[in-house]
Amino acid sequence: MLELSGEFLASGKIMAAIRGVCREFIVMCRDLKLFSEAIVAIDGSKFKAVNNRDKNFTDRDPALVTEARVEHIKQKVETVKKQMRELKQIGRQMAQAPDGQVSLTDPDARSMATSGRGTGMVGYNVQTAVDTKHHMIVAHEVTNVGHDRDQLSPMARKTCDAIDETDLTVFADRGYYKSEQILDCELAGIKTLVPKSHTSGNGAVGLFDKADFRYIPAKDEYRCPAGQRAIWRFTTLEHGLTLNKYWSSACPRCAIKAKCTTGDYRRITRWEHEDVLDKMQRRLNRSPQVPRIRRQTAEHPFGTIKAWMGATHFLTKTIPRVSTEMSLHVLAYNMKRAMQILGIAPLVAAIRG
Repeated sequence: MLELSGEFLASGKIMAAIRGVCREFIVMCRDLKLFSEAIVAIDGSKFKAVNNRDKNFTDRDPALVTEARVEHIKQKVETVKKQMRELKQIGRQMAQAPDGQVSLTDPDARSMATSGRGTGMVGYNVQTAVDTKHHMIVAHEVTNVGHDRDQLSPMARKTCDAIDETDLTVFADRGYYKSEQILDCELAGIKTLVPKSHTSGNGAVGLFDKADFRYIPAKDEYRCPAGQRAIWRFTTLEHGLTLNKYWSSACPRCAIKAKCTTGDYRRITRWEHEDVLDKMQRRLNRSPQVPRIRRQTAEHPFGTIKAWMGATHFLTKTIPRVSTEMSLHVLAYNMKRAMQILGIAPLVAAIRG
């Protein structure tokens, strides 16, 4: 839909102006009360970069040379020597790179896994916050990190700034579930609804899950499925989180121990701020429609924009230019949405006014 080039977006003034226009359009829509419900769905999607996989090198993939290349190399020894020198140089660059990756065409692009097994692309992970009422993109960010775990709070705060609203409600999928991120949102007054990640394998092997143990705040202890008290034992620090450990002295003699643990005791871990996670889970339990609303809200804009962009997706290189290119697409998407919501004449009048 948009004709872009690296030369067009090379000027810092042009990039700043484009992003500024995108922000100002959101401000205008805010003034028109299009975001009055202050509920957004945050999601991320992988967009292809100019850089293809053959021009990306990562220490997670040691097979840098395909069989087709090997046959070609056998025929041209000089080419082999040249490639080996280049690969050694790339290896030195990889050793210095924080994430162990080097992309030759677009230095900011990164290899990322996609939903298909054994598939992936070299590109960017684009984050959006989409208004659930009118499905407009309130905030967006281009990242080159292949997961969403650290994006919940930054995108939620970015949304608050965009719509000038502190009483915000955020829907996100389980890929955004991270204790510290949820706590940060809670401290900022942002209500989050993010389903918990399935990290425990107990249920799959027929053992009781942590959800089967009821926490009693007044006593700071758990009640196990057998009705026994699992009391606090000690506090420890793991991965920067302060965790409390609980278990029951009755475990070795428990009649249903085989359904609970294969060890001597069933230990239960509780984060010092787990009440925040419990509070969010209660919100989710009261709102079973949230996952459906999130999917309907967040996924459609990505599909629409990718259809406009075509198979190649981004045409520019490096995060500043790619971010500007994305801002243009977001602006075009939001303008079309505003035309459908308000009508062309009222929108033009609002822009002029």
